[in-house]
Amino acid sequence: MPWSLERFHNSGDLRFITFSCRHRAPLLGNPEARTIFVRALEAMRLRSGVDIHAYIVMPEHIHLLIGEPEHHSVARAMQGLKQATSHHIAPNQGPLWEPRYYDFNVYSGRKRIEKLRYIHRNPVRRGLVTDPADWLWSSFLQYATGEPGTVMLSFEITRPNRIT
Repeated sequence: MPWSLERFHNSGDLRFITFSCRHRAPLLGNPEARTIFVRALEAMRLRSGVDIHAYIVMPEHIHLLIGEPEHHSVARAMQGLKQATSHHIAPNQGPLWEPRYYDFNVYSGRKRIEKLRYIHRNPVRRGLVTDPADWLWSSFLQYATGEPGTVMLSFEITRPNRIT
């Protein structure tokens, strides 16, 4: 771990996590790969007992806003998620993911909303869509409509009145 990065485990804070495809290649550049990832994220939620508050699957990276897992550490949950998706998305292409992930403790309601907006606006900033609702591989529509999606979200802490 880099000297300047300190992780605070069991703090009760939400965690903003980012990890990238190997060499930031767009290995999640097709809808099938992104859909596989979203399904694997839900499987990881069930397996590890992690509360997922927000997510987005971009062509070359992932952002998550999660709580601490009940049954594993964050590192173990991320390792399992990366392994599961590597086997299904790129089984014979070498590593799918960079070995590390960026982890930031979200310590206030203001930071939670900041991270939610950052996650959901990502495909618009990148020019992939003009409206966050048009990017199907994120938690935005669940926040906007309240309708369930593939990944069961925990809204009770993070759901603000307006997130766009």
